[in-house]
Amino acid sequence: MMTSKAASIGIAENRLPFFLLVLINVFVGSMVGLERTVLPLIGEELFGLASASAALSFIVSFGFSKALVNLLAGTLADRFGRKEILLIGWAFGFFVPLLIIFASAWWMIIVANIFLGINQGLTWSMTVNMKVDLAKPTQRGTAVGLNEFAGYTGLSVMAAVSGYVASTTSLRPEPFFLGFGIVGIGFLLSLFVPDTSRQVARQTASGEASLPFWKAFAQTTWKQPALSSFSFAGLTTNLKDGMAWGLFPLFFASGGLSVSQIGVIVAAYPLTWGMAQLFTGPWSDVIGRKRLIVGGLWLQALSLWALLAGATYGWWLGSSVLLGLGTAMVYPVLIAAVSDTAPAPWRAKANGVYRFWRDSGYAFGALLAGLFVDTLNVSWAIGLVAVLPFAAGIVTLVRMQESLKKE
Repeated sequence: MMTSKAASIGIAENRLPFFLLVLINVFVGSMVGLERTVLPLIGEELFGLASASAALSFIVSFGFSKALVNLLAGTLADRFGRKEILLIGWAFGFFVPLLIIFASAWWMIIVANIFLGINQGLTWSMTVNMKVDLAKPTQRGTAVGLNEFAGYTGLSVMAAVSGYVASTTSLRPEPFFLGFGIVGIGFLLSLFVPDTSRQVARQTASGEASLPFWKAFAQTTWKQPALSSFSFAGLTTNLKDGMAWGLFPLFFASGGLSVSQIGVIVAAYPLTWGMAQLFTGPWSDVIGRKRLIVGGLWLQALSLWALLAGATYGWWLGSSVLLGLGTAMVYPVLIAAVSDTAPAPWRAKANGVYRFWRDSGYAFGALLAGLFVDTLNVSWAIGLVAVLPFAAGIVTLVRMQESLKKE
């Protein structure tokens, strides 16, 4: 009886572990929000980084470390179990606020963000994989939407909170004391989550085998048309986000906004992103994945170009909200589409490879943004980066077949 219940498939059938995982991802996202508003300003004001490429190096270290860990997370989860990897991810998170608080040189900030990338790659990968394990195939958009809603709500709230704390105290160390509480609560909650290996076993068809890691990598990167188009769409989405993370605070500061105003705009983008995913994920279970992915990629590009067309707080806030909406149309739906397409035995590997390319976008976005700022200016950097999600929308329109199969 216990075995049957433990191996049940469906959100309602697994409501307690499912919604515990939703709550955990609020704290996972909060770890990124902790530094979203403040860290670019620390680089400029406390460490005196004049070069945009140097100032954005913390995003490069975060993006590449998270991407590499994503690549390995599926294989590690298949070998050691989802829950164990989730707990290990929280342990790495402890070093993030510690290093930022005591950093005496910029390289220590870069190391802190390597730890943040490991933390995010392990914890966020496991929360999304475990929710997909628990959900029925026609609930994957809902499952991923709730996961991403929780994570980006935590991110946006903490971005606003850390910005407020910084504006009323100082850029360091006060905002980062919050990080120790986030890690502690996240770790404790994760202790109570059951592993989902039974659900994975139940969804594996008789005789269906897993793929070796490199074959899964090849399928998801270039061989399988749908999976490879998802990887490119994810990369351009986070490439845009890596640019926004590093340049938005500097762009708005150059426009004369205060730290608290910058915090509101910087928070509005991921807050809209997080809240809207509560609807876009389930919506994709009804209308399919393709229309939302293509439309969301194009809306991201148009929102960035709109941002450059105005010069007031209200205009920038509205553009930030639209950018969040476009990202929400894409983010949970791409993971659901990958999960639709990859068979259960190597689904975690496929998601890991997809997330590798998606989160490499953080690093590539920061590198491109830094190059464009140093050679042109911030406005040109934002405008040129916007071309890429627009192009990804065209590629997805041409190459993707609808992945949702109704039961």
